[in-house]
Amino acid sequence: MDALTIHEAAQTTGWSPRMLRYIERVGLLDAPRSGAGYRLYGAAELQRLRTLRELLQDFEIGLGEMGFAQRLRSDTELKASVDAWFQAQAQRPEDVPVSDWLRFEQDKHERLLAAAAALT
Repeated sequence: MDALTIHEAAQTTGWSPRMLRYIERVGLLDAPRSGAGYRLYGAAELQRLRTLRELLQDFEIGLGEMGFAQRLRSDTELKASVDAWFQAQAQRPEDVPVSDWLRFEQDKHERLLAAAAALT
């Protein structure tokens, strides 16, 4: 099989070896492995890397966003939760008067921030 090592692929594509590993880790590319476990980059992988770079540039998005898009496509629970969030409308709790709703939400945020700070 004609293929490049990760360092050769990095030099050819302009992605660093670290970024090539990240691209694989987030599921955007699956480079086959040699018998010794080394990543191998053939013509198909180089084409995917080129078209990935073009997609990122054309739409002005980052690898993290593409990784999230991949996760959203493969994780049905995450997709359902994100869809539900987009469809949801804010609703005041029945036991909170309209005049207190803002303070109620502020207090909830302050408690969440305090709890997060306590974890660090």
